Amino acid sequence: LARHLPCASSVLLTVPGGARGALTVTTSLLKGLTDGCIKAVGRADVIRNQFSGATFEKVIDCSGKCVLPGLVDAHTHPVWAGDRVHEFAMKLAGASYMEIHQAGGGIHFTVEHTRKATEEELFNTFKHRLERMRRAGSTLVECKSGYGLNLETELKMLRVIERAKQSMDIGISSTYCGAHSVPKGKTATEATDDIINNHLPKLKELQLSGEIHVNNIDVFCEKGVFDLESTRRILQAGKDIGLQINFHGDELHPMKSAELGAELGARAISHLEEVSDEGITAMARAKCAAVLLPTTAYMLRLKQPQARKMLEEGVIVALGSDFNPNAYCFSMPMVMHLACVNMKMSMNEALVAATINAAYALGKSDTHGSIEAGKQGDLIIINSPRWEHLIYQFGGHEALINYVIVKGKVIYQNEMCGTMSSY
Repeated sequence: LARHLPCASSVLLTVPGGARGALTVTTSLLKGLTDGCIKAVGRADVIRNQFSGATFEKVIDCSGKCVLPGLVDAHTHPVWAGDRVHEFAMKLAGASYMEIHQAGGGIHFTVEHTRKATEEELFNTFKHRLERMRRAGSTLVECKSGYGLNLETELKMLRVIERAKQSMDIGISSTYCGAHSVPKGKTATEATDDIINNHLPKLKELQLSGEIHVNNIDVFCEKGVFDLESTRRILQAGKDIGLQINFHGDELHPMKSAELGAELGARAISHLEEVSDEGITAMARAKCAAVLLPTTAYMLRLKQPQARKMLEEGVIVALGSDFNPNAYCFSMPMVMHLACVNMKMSMNEALVAATINAAYALGKSDTHGSIEAGKQGDLIIINSPRWEHLIYQFGGHEALINYVIVKGKVIYQNEMCGTMSSY
């Protein structure tokens, strides 16, 4: 999976009457086929013969354009209230992440405002953020709770995520992140006990009743937050109720999080700026994905994750935006650009990391992340004959991404692409 390049520059959709040897993709836009999956991928003449008697709800002429898999954002915190723009000035003046956190800012500032917000208020802002992610090409997004820290607010956030799952044309992988920070007035041990004895049993109950559907469990394993043993207890308890382990580790201090994740059978670990050599080896052996977040390292002026070493060791490297009040970035194309420049990934590696490998990190690589018959029809069409422009143009996606398609349905069409060049 780490080396499987999705059909990218070779997939030039030229419908109708495309260039000799061009490829065509048909999805469930075909009338009568409503499962949202890709029906065929191949030479234009072969596809035309195969579906010669078919009618389509929509035909898109992609001459001179590129068709790519929908982008997958493997790590976001998009449900919250309370603007933290003032903290950006503090960071620029030299304050560290933990200094802001200890002064009552950071996560705790957002927790205070998120607890006060109504479910409707949280849903409305969350909806707009997802819409901005879609316009930047994301068709599957991992979405965490974690700005409640008490049971009531964590469940409120998970209900908001569930509501978006049911009502919006975008894929969502839902993550319970009640161990995002230690709540004020509790020790880490007390918070751990509360999560294991109260949060997770209630979560299991709501899962069984069908009220919410949660995919992953997350813990912020960090010095001064949840130590290795507390992290182990929470992750194992989440795994015991059927959740995938997908957690924050080795970000600010070396914690041996990677070794723990490999031992517990984690699907993915995020951040890893301070991962050990032994941790990298353990993750490669365990096929545990590394979700790297170049936006976070960039904004916090941290050392960059060792993407090259991980790739050379055989780790499955994925990418995420880490969208949150601390790293305000909706755009996976910008994340890919930063990964190439700051983490020394190639453009091919970045594309793989933002599609099939990010889908793997969410346990969805069998249905998402590449253009293959039988997979979900999530695609983006860009206004360029070279797919590399998606990465090369830093912040240029507003005139580059022409269409975003989810389950074979056009959910975003960029009219600017018909009236202006993307160059």
